[in-house]
Amino acid sequence: MIGIVAGDIIGSVYEYPFYKGTWKGEKPYQDFELFQPKSRFTDDTTMSLAIADALLQDKSYEACLHRYGNQYWGVGYGGNFKKWLKTPLEEIAAYGSYGNGSAMRVGAIAWAFDSEARVLEEAKKTALPTHNHVEGIKGAQAIALAIYMARKGKSKEAIKTKIQEKMGYDLERKLSDIRPNYTFDVTCQGSVPESILCFLESKSVEDAIRCSVSLGGDTDTMAAIAGGIALAHYQELPKSMYENVEKYLDEHLWQVLRAFETKYQVKYHLT
Repeated sequence: MIGIVAGDIIGSVYEYPFYKGTWKGEKPYQDFELFQPKSRFTDDTTMSLAIADALLQDKSYEACLHRYGNQYWGVGYGGNFKKWLKTPLEEIAAYGSYGNGSAMRVGAIAWAFDSEARVLEEAKKTALPTHNHVEGIKGAQAIALAIYMARKGKSKEAIKTKIQEKMGYDLERKLSDIRPNYTFDVTCQGSVPESILCFLESKSVEDAIRCSVSLGGDTDTMAAIAGGIALAHYQELPKSMYENVEKYLDEHLWQVLRAFETKYQVKYHLT
């Protein structure tokens, strides 16, 4: 979970202007500060922890997404989601979104359930309150499955093969080929495969996040997604990254994150 939040905070300041990692060839993609004074958590964090809290409290995903969204207003929600949040809980309805919000908030599911079938089922349930489009559901299921396989010790090649076969995403591309022409894209189909590729080409959690930022797209969401998969795979996190996440979160969000990681035994070493 902390990999998701770290990616979100780090990516939060790089969306505008788009960060391509090679400013006229002067800098490699790795060369940027991870945490800055204007870094902050966004909707990727609040919605991810809403799902985590739903699992901790045995509450409905819909109710927790609605409650957290209204409690943490102004952290980057899209227009349709804001309308959803302003609607009374008993009157809300899904609006057919295929945005990547379903994929960025699903990470907790991969840690809370212990079969592929259940992970896919619950991932779909987390998407349905808002992202009931087939691509929105697919994006959530793809990321939940990737994190689940990573935490179970499956290889990158096995993860890549399963996601391609089950979801139909093209994971044969290289970031170096994608980066020059990639643009801001908040759809699942236009950002989830690229986020998975950032994990597949990475060497660590930090590198997965840096790769995500380097594409110059929806940097906070893509870094959150890649960071979540990478933490499950590498099970290592720089101590400085851990300390910065704690610094940027408020007490409530930090406690939810820690409670979830404790209950569901999210294991990683600080380096």
